Amino acid sequence: MTTSMRLLAAAFAVAALAAGAPPTAAQQPITLNGAGATFPFPLYSKWSQVYADERNVQINYQSIGSGGGIRQFIAKTVDFGASDGPMTDEQIKEAGGRVLHIPMVAGAVVPVYNIPGVGQGLNFTASILADIFLGRITKWNDPRILQFNPNAKLPADEIVVIHRSDGSGTTAIWVNYLSKVSPMWKTRVGEGTSVNWPTGLGGRGNEGVAGLVRQTPNSLGYVELAYALTNKMAFGNVRNKAGQFVRPTLSSTTKAMEGALKSIPEDYRIFFTNPEGRDVYPIAGFTWILIYGDQSDPARGKALAEFLWWAVHDGQKYAVPLLYAPLPKSLVTRIERTLKSVTARGQPVL
Repeated sequence: MTTSMRLLAAAFAVAALAAGAPPTAAQQPITLNGAGATFPFPLYSKWSQVYADERNVQINYQSIGSGGGIRQFIAKTVDFGASDGPMTDEQIKEAGGRVLHIPMVAGAVVPVYNIPGVGQGLNFTASILADIFLGRITKWNDPRILQFNPNAKLPADEIVVIHRSDGSGTTAIWVNYLSKVSPMWKTRVGEGTSVNWPTGLGGRGNEGVAGLVRQTPNSLGYVELAYALTNKMAFGNVRNKAGQFVRPTLSSTTKAMEGALKSIPEDYRIFFTNPEGRDVYPIAGFTWILIYGDQSDPARGKALAEFLWWAVHDGQKYAVPLLYAPLPKSLVTRIERTLKSVTARGQPVL
């Protein structure tokens, strides 16, 4: 091809783009794949819809549980993982590279129950919840439960405990709390996204636990607050460290997060369980997106970092309507610095 012909072809290409011709292969929309926590699934679904419309970037997210998300992230079969329980040091070492936990929002984990004739707002103490899940309190009319619920018509029926069957960040928050408040739980069961449950039936995902509780009379389980409210389930108040029975709400969850701000470490791996404060709900935590700080593909790395930047800024306005606590501005400023540290082939992507 002569020089004049090359110039003419280039001119036609510019004119075609100006006229709105389809983009070249390099300009085709990017699809980012993620998998993990069921806890934030309603919010991530909303983000995916809005972001695809605004930026022409598709976000495919599989709600498979935090344990599954961490495994796929380590295996590098997804662009990002998602978890409500932070990766352990061992998992980070297995993943290799620079692993970043990016907080997205905070949420509360609540005790949900299905007791015929009993409505919202049963009161639970830390020791009562621990002993129910240890199998030491087995009936709804146990004197310890009646002590804090004198007006509730609680039956003499057995409590059917419902827990997660899959690796779960919701479980990680729940058992982290139980480990802090019950020495017996800490010794016998411990913490993690998966534990050996002393009693009960397992359900997969927040959806599975919510479904089992709704189907099973006299059952007690735990799910994220959004699932309890959207499924119109009865859920309880929990007594906090200050001795107050606190109803899980966006406000009491936000207060738990705000109370922990000064102690949030550089890598953001922290739970807001059993915190100080009169009005704080005591079982709460972040949900994180997991990414590699050093990306192998510059275009995908840039698209991923830009999506996360949008999520912690514009995306936060969708949190409250979907019953998640948005991130405080001071924390967003820290996350901005973390996202600016993401590189691809040695170069910043933002």
